[in-house]
Amino acid sequence: MGANVGYQSMLTVARAKSLTAPGMYRADPTLYLRIAPSGAKHWIQRLTIDGRRHDLGLGGFPLVSLAEARETAFDNRRKVRAGGNPLAEKRRANVPTFRQATASTCEALRPRWGQGKHAADWTSSMERYAFPILGELRVNRIQREDVLRVLTPIWARKPETARRVRQRIRSVLRWAHAHGYVQENMAGEALEGALPSLTTRQTHFRALPYSEVPRALDTVRESPASLPSRLCFEFLVLTAARSGEARNAVWAELDTEAREWRIPSERMKGGREHRVPLSDAALSVLEQARALDDGSGLVFPSPMRAGRSLSDMTLTKILRDRGLAERATVHGFRSAFRDWCAETGKPREIAEAALAHVVGGVEGAYFRSDLFARRRALMDQWAAFLTETEAKVVRLYG
Repeated sequence: MGANVGYQSMLTVARAKSLTAPGMYRADPTLYLRIAPSGAKHWIQRLTIDGRRHDLGLGGFPLVSLAEARETAFDNRRKVRAGGNPLAEKRRANVPTFRQATASTCEALRPRWGQGKHAADWTSSMERYAFPILGELRVNRIQREDVLRVLTPIWARKPETARRVRQRIRSVLRWAHAHGYVQENMAGEALEGALPSLTTRQTHFRALPYSEVPRALDTVRESPASLPSRLCFEFLVLTAARSGEARNAVWAELDTEAREWRIPSERMKGGREHRVPLSDAALSVLEQARALDDGSGLVFPSPMRAGRSLSDMTLTKILRDRGLAERATVHGFRSAFRDWCAETGKPREIAEAALAHVVGGVEGAYFRSDLFARRRALMDQWAAFLTETEAKVVRLYG
Protein backbone atom coordinates (compact mmCIF):
# COMPACT_ATOMS: atom_id res chain seq x y z
CA MET A 1 0.00 0.00 0.00
CA GLY A 2 3.07 2.26 -0.10
CA ALA A 3 5.38 3.80 2.44
CA ASN A 4 2.99 6.61 3.26
CA VAL A 5 0.15 4.35 4.40
CA GLY A 6 -0.68 5.04 8.02
CA TYR A 7 -1.89 2.07 10.02
CA GLN A 8 -3.63 3.95 12.83
CA SER A 9 -6.78 2.15 13.79
CA MET A 10 -8.60 5.45 13.95
CA LEU A 11 -7.87 8.49 11.77
CA THR A 12 -9.14 11.58 13.52
CA VAL A 13 -10.64 14.62 11.83
CA ALA A 14 -7.81 16.78 13.16
CA ARG A 15 -5.18 14.44 11.72
CA ALA A 16 -7.02 14.24 8.39
CA LYS A 17 -6.86 18.03 8.20
CA SER A 18 -3.20 18.23 9.17
CA LEU A 19 -1.83 15.55 6.84
CA THR A 20 -0.11 16.94 3.74
CA ALA A 21 2.31 14.27 2.47
CA PRO A 22 1.01 12.41 -0.58
CA GLY A 23 -0.05 8.84 0.14
CA MET A 24 -2.77 6.59 1.56
CA TYR A 25 -3.83 6.87 5.21
CA ARG A 26 -6.06 4.24 6.79
CA ALA A 27 -9.22 5.47 8.48
CA ASP A 28 -11.04 2.15 8.94
CA PRO A 29 -10.57 -1.53 7.96
CA THR A 30 -11.26 -0.74 4.28
CA LEU A 31 -11.31 3.06 4.23
CA TYR A 32 -8.37 5.30 3.30
CA LEU A 33 -7.71 8.98 2.88
CA ARG A 34 -5.73 9.44 -0.34
CA ILE A 35 -3.64 12.60 -0.63
CA ALA A 36 -2.61 13.42 -4.20
CA PRO A 37 0.66 15.20 -5.06
CA SER A 38 -1.45 18.31 -5.67
CA GLY A 39 -2.64 18.15 -2.06
CA ALA A 40 -6.21 17.15 -2.92
CA LYS A 41 -7.73 14.68 -0.45
CA HIS A 42 -10.23 11.93 -1.36
CA TRP A 43 -11.81 8.98 0.43
CA ILE A 44 -11.04 5.60 -1.11
CA GLN A 45 -12.52 2.27 -0.05
CA ARG A 46 -10.71 -0.93 -0.99
CA LEU A 47 -13.00 -3.92 -1.30
CA THR A 48 -12.59 -7.44 -2.64
CA ILE A 49 -15.56 -8.28 -4.85
CA ASP A 50 -15.77 -11.66 -6.58
CA GLY A 51 -12.13 -12.29 -5.77
CA ARG A 52 -10.86 -9.03 -7.25
CA ARG A 53 -9.74 -5.89 -5.44
CA HIS A 54 -11.54 -2.68 -6.33
CA ASP A 55 -11.04 0.92 -5.26
CA LEU A 56 -14.29 2.86 -4.78
CA GLY A 57 -14.19 6.63 -4.59
CA LEU A 58 -16.40 7.95 -1.80
CA GLY A 59 -15.86 11.67 -2.34
CA GLY A 60 -13.46 14.42 -1.40
CA PHE A 61 -12.48 15.58 2.06
CA PRO A 62 -13.66 17.74 3.80
CA LEU A 63 -16.81 17.95 1.62
CA VAL A 64 -17.47 14.34 2.64
CA SER A 65 -16.75 14.15 6.33
CA LEU A 66 -14.85 11.36 8.06
CA ALA A 67 -18.07 10.18 9.72
CA GLU A 68 -19.95 10.07 6.39
CA ALA A 69 -17.13 8.19 4.69
CA ARG A 70 -17.04 5.62 7.52
CA GLU A 71 -20.80 5.13 7.38
CA THR A 72 -20.75 4.58 3.59
CA ALA A 73 -17.78 2.23 3.86
CA PHE A 74 -19.57 0.19 6.54
CA ASP A 75 -22.71 -0.09 4.36
CA ASN A 76 -20.62 -1.23 1.41
CA ARG A 77 -18.87 -3.92 3.46
CA ARG A 78 -22.24 -5.19 4.63
CA LYS A 79 -23.51 -5.36 1.03
CA VAL A 80 -20.46 -7.32 -0.10
CA ARG A 81 -20.88 -9.76 2.79
CA ALA A 82 -24.49 -10.31 1.66
CA GLY A 83 -23.38 -10.99 -1.93
CA GLY A 84 -24.03 -7.52 -3.28
CA ASN A 85 -21.82 -5.34 -5.48
CA PRO A 86 -21.51 -1.67 -4.42
CA LEU A 87 -19.36 -0.95 -7.48
CA ALA A 88 -22.12 -2.05 -9.85
CA GLU A 89 -24.68 -0.07 -7.85
CA LYS A 90 -22.55 3.03 -8.11
CA ARG A 91 -22.19 2.55 -11.85
CA ARG A 92 -25.93 2.15 -12.22
CA ALA A 93 -26.47 5.37 -10.28
CA ASN A 94 -24.54 7.19 -13.03
CA VAL A 95 -26.33 5.57 -15.96
CA PRO A 96 -26.21 7.86 -19.03
CA THR A 97 -29.21 8.84 -21.08
CA PHE A 98 -29.56 7.32 -24.53
CA ARG A 99 -28.49 10.66 -26.02
CA GLN A 100 -25.34 10.70 -23.87
CA ALA A 101 -24.60 7.06 -24.69
CA THR A 102 -24.98 7.83 -28.40
CA ALA A 103 -22.37 10.60 -28.12
CA SER A 104 -19.97 8.22 -26.36
CA THR A 105 -20.60 5.51 -28.96
CA CYS A 106 -19.93 7.93 -31.82
CA GLU A 107 -16.69 9.02 -30.16
CA ALA A 108 -15.60 5.39 -29.84
CA LEU A 109 -16.44 4.66 -33.49
CA ARG A 110 -15.04 7.86 -34.98
CA PRO A 111 -11.52 6.49 -35.70
CA ARG A 112 -13.12 3.73 -37.80
CA TRP A 113 -15.26 6.20 -39.74
CA GLY A 114 -12.45 8.55 -40.77
CA GLN A 115 -13.34 11.97 -42.14
CA GLY A 116 -16.40 10.96 -44.13
CA LYS A 117 -19.96 12.05 -43.42
CA HIS A 118 -20.87 8.83 -41.59
CA ALA A 119 -20.81 10.51 -38.18
CA ALA A 120 -23.19 13.21 -39.42
CA ASP A 121 -25.50 10.56 -40.87
CA TRP A 122 -25.50 8.74 -37.53
CA THR A 123 -26.39 11.86 -35.56
CA SER A 124 -29.04 13.09 -37.98
CA SER A 125 -30.85 9.73 -38.10
CA MET A 126 -30.83 9.52 -34.29
CA GLU A 127 -32.05 13.11 -33.96
CA ARG A 128 -34.92 12.47 -36.34
CA TYR A 129 -36.08 9.01 -35.34
CA ALA A 130 -34.61 7.79 -32.03
CA PHE A 131 -34.07 10.80 -29.77
CA PRO A 132 -37.71 11.98 -29.67
CA ILE A 133 -38.57 8.71 -27.91
CA LEU A 134 -35.33 7.39 -26.41
CA GLY A 135 -33.13 10.47 -26.07
CA GLU A 136 -33.74 11.39 -22.43
CA LEU A 137 -34.33 7.84 -21.14
CA ARG A 138 -31.57 6.27 -19.04
CA VAL A 139 -30.27 3.35 -21.09
CA ASN A 140 -31.13 0.87 -18.33
CA ARG A 141 -34.76 2.01 -18.49
CA ILE A 142 -35.16 1.36 -22.21
CA GLN A 143 -37.52 -1.52 -22.90
CA ARG A 144 -38.36 -3.51 -25.99
CA GLU A 145 -41.57 -1.51 -26.41
CA ASP A 146 -39.61 1.77 -26.50
CA VAL A 147 -37.43 0.57 -29.37
CA LEU A 148 -40.52 -0.68 -31.20
CA ARG A 149 -42.09 2.76 -30.86
CA VAL A 150 -39.13 4.12 -32.82
CA LEU A 151 -39.04 1.44 -35.52
CA THR A 152 -42.67 0.43 -36.14
CA PRO A 153 -43.77 3.64 -37.93
CA ILE A 154 -40.91 3.41 -40.46
CA TRP A 155 -40.34 -0.36 -40.70
CA ALA A 156 -42.50 -0.93 -43.78
CA ARG A 157 -42.58 2.64 -45.09
CA LYS A 158 -38.80 3.27 -44.99
CA PRO A 159 -37.23 -0.18 -44.63
CA GLU A 160 -33.62 0.80 -45.36
CA THR A 161 -33.79 3.73 -42.96
CA ALA A 162 -35.43 1.53 -40.32
CA ARG A 163 -32.70 -1.08 -40.62
CA ARG A 164 -29.99 1.55 -40.22
CA VAL A 165 -31.72 3.13 -37.23
CA ARG A 166 -32.15 -0.25 -35.55
CA GLN A 167 -28.49 -1.12 -36.16
CA ARG A 168 -27.41 2.22 -34.66
CA ILE A 169 -29.64 1.83 -31.61
CA ARG A 170 -28.23 -1.67 -31.19
CA SER A 171 -24.67 -0.28 -31.35
CA VAL A 172 -25.43 2.27 -28.65
CA LEU A 173 -26.99 -0.36 -26.38
CA ARG A 174 -24.06 -2.69 -27.11
CA TRP A 175 -21.75 0.07 -25.81
CA ALA A 176 -24.00 0.42 -22.75
CA HIS A 177 -23.90 -3.34 -22.17
CA ALA A 178 -20.11 -3.42 -22.45
CA HIS A 179 -19.90 -0.71 -19.77
CA GLY A 180 -22.24 -2.53 -17.42
CA TYR A 181 -25.17 -0.15 -17.73
CA VAL A 182 -27.65 -2.66 -19.22
CA GLN A 183 -28.11 -6.40 -18.92
CA GLU A 184 -29.78 -6.97 -22.31
CA ASN A 185 -29.64 -5.23 -25.66
CA MET A 186 -33.25 -4.28 -26.35
CA ALA A 187 -32.54 -3.63 -30.04
CA GLY A 188 -30.90 -7.04 -30.53
CA GLU A 189 -32.41 -10.47 -30.12
CA ALA A 190 -35.11 -9.00 -27.90
CA LEU A 191 -36.79 -7.70 -31.07
CA GLU A 192 -36.70 -10.95 -33.04
CA GLY A 193 -40.21 -11.80 -34.17
CA ALA A 194 -41.61 -8.44 -33.09
CA LEU A 195 -41.16 -6.88 -36.53
CA PRO A 196 -42.26 -8.43 -39.84
CA SER A 197 -39.64 -9.74 -42.21
CA LEU A 198 -38.94 -7.47 -45.15
CA THR A 199 -37.94 -8.61 -48.58
CA THR A 200 -34.46 -7.42 -49.34
CA ARG A 201 -34.52 -5.37 -52.49
CA GLN A 202 -31.26 -4.41 -54.12
CA THR A 203 -31.24 -0.83 -55.31
CA HIS A 204 -28.85 0.74 -57.80
CA PHE A 205 -27.83 4.30 -58.39
CA ARG A 206 -29.50 5.81 -61.42
CA ALA A 207 -27.00 5.86 -64.27
CA LEU A 208 -27.00 6.96 -67.88
CA PRO A 209 -26.08 4.48 -70.61
CA TYR A 210 -22.35 4.93 -71.03
CA SER A 211 -22.86 6.05 -74.64
CA GLU A 212 -24.64 9.17 -73.36
CA VAL A 213 -21.96 10.21 -70.86
CA PRO A 214 -19.86 12.29 -73.32
CA ARG A 215 -22.90 14.41 -74.20
CA ALA A 216 -23.83 14.70 -70.52
CA LEU A 217 -20.34 16.08 -69.84
CA ASP A 218 -20.82 18.64 -72.61
CA THR A 219 -24.11 19.62 -70.97
CA VAL A 220 -22.38 20.08 -67.60
CA ARG A 221 -19.63 22.21 -69.21
CA GLU A 222 -22.35 24.47 -70.66
CA SER A 223 -24.02 24.84 -67.25
CA PRO A 224 -24.17 28.29 -65.59
CA ALA A 225 -22.99 26.60 -62.37
CA SER A 226 -19.81 27.86 -60.71
CA LEU A 227 -16.46 26.97 -62.28
CA PRO A 228 -15.30 24.92 -59.25
CA SER A 229 -18.42 22.73 -59.37
CA ARG A 230 -18.22 22.22 -63.16
CA LEU A 231 -14.52 21.34 -63.04
CA CYS A 232 -15.04 19.05 -60.05
CA PHE A 233 -17.83 17.22 -61.85
CA GLU A 234 -15.70 16.71 -64.96
CA PHE A 235 -12.71 15.57 -62.90
CA LEU A 236 -14.92 13.11 -61.00
CA VAL A 237 -16.18 11.52 -64.23
CA LEU A 238 -12.72 11.39 -65.84
CA THR A 239 -11.23 9.64 -62.82
CA ALA A 240 -14.29 7.49 -61.93
CA ALA A 241 -13.93 8.81 -58.37
CA ARG A 242 -16.55 9.08 -55.67
CA SER A 243 -18.10 12.47 -55.01
CA GLY A 244 -16.43 12.99 -51.63
CA GLU A 245 -13.04 11.93 -52.96
CA ALA A 246 -13.17 14.56 -55.71
CA ARG A 247 -14.82 17.36 -53.72
CA ASN A 248 -12.28 17.08 -50.91
CA ALA A 249 -9.21 16.63 -53.12
CA VAL A 250 -6.23 18.77 -52.11
CA TRP A 251 -3.21 19.75 -54.16
CA ALA A 252 -0.90 17.90 -51.77
CA GLU A 253 -2.41 14.61 -53.03
CA LEU A 254 -1.66 15.39 -56.67
CA ASP A 255 1.58 14.90 -58.58
CA THR A 256 0.92 16.33 -62.02
CA GLU A 257 4.45 15.60 -63.18
CA ALA A 258 4.02 11.90 -62.36
CA ARG A 259 0.39 12.14 -63.59
CA GLU A 260 -0.89 10.60 -60.38
CA TRP A 261 -3.44 11.31 -57.64
CA ARG A 262 -2.87 9.58 -54.30
CA ILE A 263 -6.01 9.56 -52.17
CA PRO A 264 -5.01 8.79 -48.53
CA SER A 265 -6.61 5.90 -46.68
CA GLU A 266 -8.59 8.12 -44.31
CA ARG A 267 -10.51 9.57 -47.27
CA MET A 268 -11.26 6.23 -48.90
CA LYS A 269 -14.40 4.20 -48.27
CA GLY A 270 -12.34 1.01 -48.03
CA GLY A 271 -9.77 2.56 -45.68
CA ARG A 272 -6.85 1.95 -48.07
CA GLU A 273 -4.77 4.44 -50.07
CA HIS A 274 -5.84 4.58 -53.71
CA ARG A 275 -3.68 5.73 -56.61
CA VAL A 276 -5.46 7.23 -59.59
CA PRO A 277 -3.65 7.63 -62.95
CA LEU A 278 -4.36 11.01 -64.52
CA SER A 279 -5.17 11.26 -68.22
CA ASP A 280 -4.38 14.31 -70.34
CA ALA A 281 -8.02 15.37 -69.99
CA ALA A 282 -7.87 15.12 -66.19
CA LEU A 283 -4.62 17.12 -66.14
CA SER A 284 -6.30 19.78 -68.29
CA VAL A 285 -9.06 20.10 -65.71
CA LEU A 286 -6.47 20.49 -62.95
CA GLU A 287 -4.66 23.16 -64.94
CA GLN A 288 -7.89 25.16 -65.12
CA ALA A 289 -8.44 24.61 -61.38
CA ARG A 290 -5.13 26.33 -60.57
CA ALA A 291 -6.91 29.66 -60.91
CA LEU A 292 -9.29 28.70 -58.08
CA ASP A 293 -6.59 28.64 -55.38
CA ASP A 294 -7.94 30.32 -52.23
CA GLY A 295 -5.12 29.30 -49.91
CA SER A 296 -7.03 26.35 -48.43
CA GLY A 297 -5.19 23.73 -50.46
CA LEU A 298 -8.48 22.45 -51.89
CA VAL A 299 -8.48 21.78 -55.62
CA PHE A 300 -12.16 22.69 -55.99
CA PRO A 301 -12.96 25.12 -53.14
CA SER A 302 -16.48 26.33 -52.56
CA PRO A 303 -17.12 29.76 -54.09
CA MET A 304 -19.67 30.45 -51.36
CA ARG A 305 -17.78 29.30 -48.25
CA ALA A 306 -14.15 30.37 -48.15
CA GLY A 307 -11.79 27.56 -47.27
CA ARG A 308 -14.51 24.91 -47.43
CA SER A 309 -15.07 22.11 -49.92
CA LEU A 310 -18.09 21.93 -52.21
CA SER A 311 -21.16 20.38 -50.60
CA ASP A 312 -22.42 17.01 -51.81
CA MET A 313 -25.59 18.68 -53.10
CA THR A 314 -23.65 21.08 -55.34
CA LEU A 315 -22.93 18.43 -57.97
CA THR A 316 -26.43 17.00 -57.68
CA LYS A 317 -27.84 20.47 -58.35
CA ILE A 318 -25.95 20.60 -61.66
CA LEU A 319 -27.69 17.40 -62.76
CA ARG A 320 -31.03 18.76 -61.62
CA ASP A 321 -30.58 22.09 -63.40
CA ARG A 322 -29.51 20.38 -66.63
CA GLY A 323 -32.47 17.98 -66.62
CA LEU A 324 -30.35 14.90 -65.87
CA ALA A 325 -31.29 14.17 -62.26
CA GLU A 326 -34.25 11.95 -63.14
CA ARG A 327 -31.97 9.62 -65.09
CA ALA A 328 -28.65 9.79 -63.26
CA THR A 329 -27.06 10.42 -59.88
CA VAL A 330 -23.52 11.69 -59.39
CA HIS A 331 -22.47 8.25 -58.17
CA GLY A 332 -24.19 6.74 -61.20
CA PHE A 333 -21.34 7.96 -63.43
CA ARG A 334 -19.11 5.37 -61.76
CA SER A 335 -21.69 2.77 -62.79
CA ALA A 336 -21.59 4.09 -66.35
CA PHE A 337 -17.79 3.75 -66.33
CA ARG A 338 -18.12 0.16 -65.12
CA ASP A 339 -20.65 -0.59 -67.86
CA TRP A 340 -18.29 0.88 -70.46
CA CYS A 341 -15.51 -1.39 -69.17
CA ALA A 342 -17.73 -4.45 -69.42
CA GLU A 343 -19.22 -3.63 -72.82
CA THR A 344 -15.84 -2.84 -74.39
CA GLY A 345 -14.11 -5.95 -73.08
CA LYS A 346 -11.87 -4.44 -70.42
CA PRO A 347 -10.51 -6.97 -67.89
CA ARG A 348 -12.70 -7.18 -64.80
CA GLU A 349 -9.84 -6.97 -62.31
CA ILE A 350 -8.56 -3.73 -63.88
CA ALA A 351 -12.02 -2.16 -63.88
CA GLU A 352 -12.56 -3.11 -60.24
CA ALA A 353 -9.15 -1.75 -59.25
CA ALA A 354 -9.93 1.53 -61.04
CA LEU A 355 -13.05 1.87 -58.88
CA ALA A 356 -11.05 1.03 -55.72
CA HIS A 357 -13.16 -2.10 -55.26
CA VAL A 358 -11.60 -5.07 -53.50
CA VAL A 359 -11.76 -8.26 -55.52
CA GLY A 360 -12.72 -10.93 -53.00
CA GLY A 361 -12.35 -14.68 -52.71
CA VAL A 362 -9.72 -16.80 -54.43
CA GLU A 363 -9.52 -14.41 -57.38
CA GLY A 364 -8.62 -11.48 -55.16
CA ALA A 365 -5.99 -13.46 -53.27
CA TYR A 366 -3.85 -13.64 -56.41
CA PHE A 367 -3.74 -9.88 -56.99
CA ARG A 368 -0.95 -8.31 -54.92
CA SER A 369 -0.50 -5.32 -57.26
CA ASP A 370 -2.79 -2.34 -57.76
CA LEU A 371 -2.35 -2.88 -61.54
CA PHE A 372 -1.43 0.78 -61.87
CA ALA A 373 0.27 0.68 -65.27
CA ARG A 374 -2.63 -1.21 -66.82
CA ARG A 375 -5.11 1.12 -65.15
CA ARG A 376 -3.30 4.10 -66.69
CA ALA A 377 -4.00 2.69 -70.14
CA LEU A 378 -7.63 2.09 -69.15
CA MET A 379 -8.17 5.66 -67.90
CA ASP A 380 -6.52 7.11 -71.01
CA GLN A 381 -8.99 5.14 -73.14
CA TRP A 382 -11.92 6.24 -70.95
CA ALA A 383 -10.85 9.90 -71.33
CA ALA A 384 -10.50 9.44 -75.09
CA PHE A 385 -14.02 8.02 -75.23
CA LEU A 386 -15.42 10.88 -73.16
CA THR A 387 -13.71 13.58 -75.19
CA GLU A 388 -14.56 11.77 -78.43
CA THR A 389 -10.99 11.80 -79.68
CA GLU A 390 -9.12 9.05 -81.43
CA ALA A 391 -8.30 6.46 -78.77
CA LYS A 392 -4.78 5.16 -78.70
CA VAL A 393 -4.96 1.37 -78.80
CA VAL A 394 -3.15 -0.09 -75.80
CA ARG A 395 -3.17 -3.79 -75.01
CA LEU A 396 -4.50 -4.16 -71.44
CA TYR A 397 -3.75 -7.87 -71.20
CA GLY A 398 -0.03 -7.31 -71.83
